[in-house]
Amino acid sequence: MSKINVCVIGTGTISDHHFKAYANNPDVTIYGVYDYVYERAQKKAEQYDAKKVFKSLEELFSDTNVDAVSICTWNKTHAEIAIEALKHDLHILVEKPLCMTVEEAYAIQEEADKHNKVFQVGFVRRFGTNTKVLKSFIDAGKLGDIYYAKATYTRRLGNPGGWFVDINKSGGGPLIDIGVHIIDICWYLMGRPKVKSISGNTYNHLGNRKNVKNLSFYKTADYDQTENTVEDLANALITFENGASLLVDVSYTLHAKDDELGIKLFGTKGGAELEPELVIISEENDTILNMQPQIDHLTFDFQNAFQNEINSFIESCVTGVVSQAPVEDGVEIMKILEGIYKAAETKSEVRY
Repeated sequence: MSKINVCVIGTGTISDHHFKAYANNPDVTIYGVYDYVYERAQKKAEQYDAKKVFKSLEELFSDTNVDAVSICTWNKTHAEIAIEALKHDLHILVEKPLCMTVEEAYAIQEEADKHNKVFQVGFVRRFGTNTKVLKSFIDAGKLGDIYYAKATYTRRLGNPGGWFVDINKSGGGPLIDIGVHIIDICWYLMGRPKVKSISGNTYNHLGNRKNVKNLSFYKTADYDQTENTVEDLANALITFENGASLLVDVSYTLHAKDDELGIKLFGTKGGAELEPELVIISEENDTILNMQPQIDHLTFDFQNAFQNEINSFIESCVTGVVSQAPVEDGVEIMKILEGIYKAAETKSEVRY
């Protein structure tokens, strides 16, 4: 079997996880790299032994040796690059979120439907060990019908700067950056129900808190503490057509004692906490039980999950099996994200 020739588009921090996972997959050749800064692409190509460095996307797409691409660019470019890649009949893995708007999402889906190619959205938490174990319990009916979920991902100080805080490139702040992960994983584990209505709020009171000293946090390579046009905090109540609901809040900066990551699901037969550690709650003999599986990774295993995600993508490319994070899921999550921003802007419920 010939190997899949993959090109990585965009060489920011997230691209390293793609490069490393591709390098570990025996069915992949890292064929090429493109970045709008040519020197950065050259550096990554040397680091990961890529065969070619492309000077333009046109050059990349015209190369008939390319089989698949990973799109690791800022959010604003996702739709344009993805649609062009589809037109050139390539398999695609695009980092979350799928794009910036629902209109773009439908345009991508429409183009994807014309091609018999894999289109996978980078919902990497679906591929974590704790998620896979919990989903096996859910699929076996151990939680019954999941009717409520709560998700929190709040940073007390964690505005990364760079394009993440330029709303024209990102489409938003913590909601569309890190909130997308916890919304997707709850929605996925709840059975991917159709959204019915959304109430939401966004706040921008603290900015990037450039005055704070003595506390470190992740900063992009082009971090500039004077730049910030995105929200500090977002929260929302999402109701689905089956009657289930999801409560979520997410922040880059907040007057909080600690950072917090919590994902909880509640069903008719049992419940679960996925984060900060996997726990399954059940009843036996009229007694409530908190059960913790004996597994290597009770919390999200970032590196392993990325490897699983890339392996799943390549398996789909090779065998034609349906992706575990298909384009239609990206569209539905985009509806939720846009709905929260619209509800906050209009100060009214958004209904579908």
